[in-house]
Amino acid sequence: MFNLIGKAPSSAKNDILSGLTVALALVPEAVAFAFVAHVDPLVGLYAAFIVGLITSIFGGRPGMISGATGALAVVMVSLVIEHGVEYLFATVLLMGVLQILAGVFKLGKFIRMVPHPVMLGFVNGLAIVIFLAQLGQFKIMDESGTLQWMQGQQLYIMAGLVALTMAIIHFLPKLTTAVPSSLAAILVVTGLVIGLDLDTRNVLDYLKDMSGNVNATIAGGFPEFHIPQVPWTWETFTIIFPYALILAAIGLIESLLTLTLIDEITETRGHSNKECIGQGAANMTCGVFGAMGGCAMIGQSMININSGGRSRLSGITAAVLLLAFILFAASLIEMIPLAALVGVMFMVVLGTFEWSSFRLMKRIPKSDAFVIVLVSGVTVVTDLAIAVCVGVIVSALVFAWEHAKHIYTSNYIDEQGSKVYELHGPLFFGSVKNFAELFDVANDPADVIIEFKHSRVADHSAIEAIDVLAEKYTKAGKKLHLRHLSQDCQQLLAKAADLVEVNVIEDPKYKVASDKLA
Repeated sequence: MFNLIGKAPSSAKNDILSGLTVALALVPEAVAFAFVAHVDPLVGLYAAFIVGLITSIFGGRPGMISGATGALAVVMVSLVIEHGVEYLFATVLLMGVLQILAGVFKLGKFIRMVPHPVMLGFVNGLAIVIFLAQLGQFKIMDESGTLQWMQGQQLYIMAGLVALTMAIIHFLPKLTTAVPSSLAAILVVTGLVIGLDLDTRNVLDYLKDMSGNVNATIAGGFPEFHIPQVPWTWETFTIIFPYALILAAIGLIESLLTLTLIDEITETRGHSNKECIGQGAANMTCGVFGAMGGCAMIGQSMININSGGRSRLSGITAAVLLLAFILFAASLIEMIPLAALVGVMFMVVLGTFEWSSFRLMKRIPKSDAFVIVLVSGVTVVTDLAIAVCVGVIVSALVFAWEHAKHIYTSNYIDEQGSKVYELHGPLFFGSVKNFAELFDVANDPADVIIEFKHSRVADHSAIEAIDVLAEKYTKAGKKLHLRHLSQDCQQLLAKAADLVEVNVIEDPKYKVASDKLA
């Protein structure tokens, strides 16, 4: 429906111009998430600079943009309200340590095991979240301090400028690709508003409304080294550790899923374990420089990819220019109309949402369609981490239910007179009941063999089922053999060694996840 993701080759010019576009779009996002977390806007802006710079240099996915995000801000707010911002800095520091440990222990590889329906739900849910977040820009503060929807001429001007921004982004690439269409749209709309003196809200108006301070500004100095002012005691650790663990998990899930999405779009492969370490290093730095921490931002990453940013230079440029805005050009950035930035984000929504998922609904299993809708809905209602966990659990349960039906045996008597049960399908918690019904203990001969060449023992429930079956044959005075078990199955069955005889001939090898993928 919309072909918004370009396949532009990487070049220094594309990366620098794309970085500029991203930096402009980062300002209101970072400010908004700072207000969500109940911290000063500069705390969010510094986080966008620090996280964006360090992950661009040391992360595992060139072209991906990181910064302060709403998914983390909604978790941080309760900590800030209850204990203060210094505890937040200590938490972000610990969060970074946990993320580095995840990378060191190579846990990033497991993101490759997230089912594709969950990925589709994640992308669609985030697109909806980004869209809903932009609707807040159509509200203004009235005299009583309450946000109200725009009306009349102000609404028409805002909507018209948003539409103009989207039109420029969509049609300009058909004429020229010399300048990223998003950057051109922001510059054109800003020039139009200033030149015609149109009555529409800009970044400064938004900052004043959110802070309630008529002297609000994004201007500031270079972030200063700052050790969190908290008691370094066990009590402090018990306060910040649960928050740090949740933030680390959410940050890595969002970052690694975004990494996977960009891998698919650019047809390249990032390094998930390296990204874990990069995210951790960035958040540790935030913790000692008075910033709120962050993770990958799918909206800004899509802006970067769409604008031609492919290498680390694009992310570095975005971070450095953002700091330059704070230090030297705050007054210019504050003049940018919100309508231009909203238009850019609306185009991100259109490009991010997997419109093909509507066509897929009739072609894929109903369970997969349900997972797509479920993950999308939970992402909107709660947050990304919960949505992904729910999606993975439901997908796993559906898989278990379906495969529980597929266990069966083909039976025959071999040359030695032993009855062979050739087992097909995995033996796990979902299939143990059917497994038990496959054997005729009373009528079987004295020697019975279960052939595992086409099956494997998957969990403790499977072990218990074999133990129970072995006891039945032992009580009947018969001998049970297990043949062609894999090495990992043999280890699981060590506790049953006194009941069964294990033949390890033609032992197959099984692997689930490989560090080479990360």
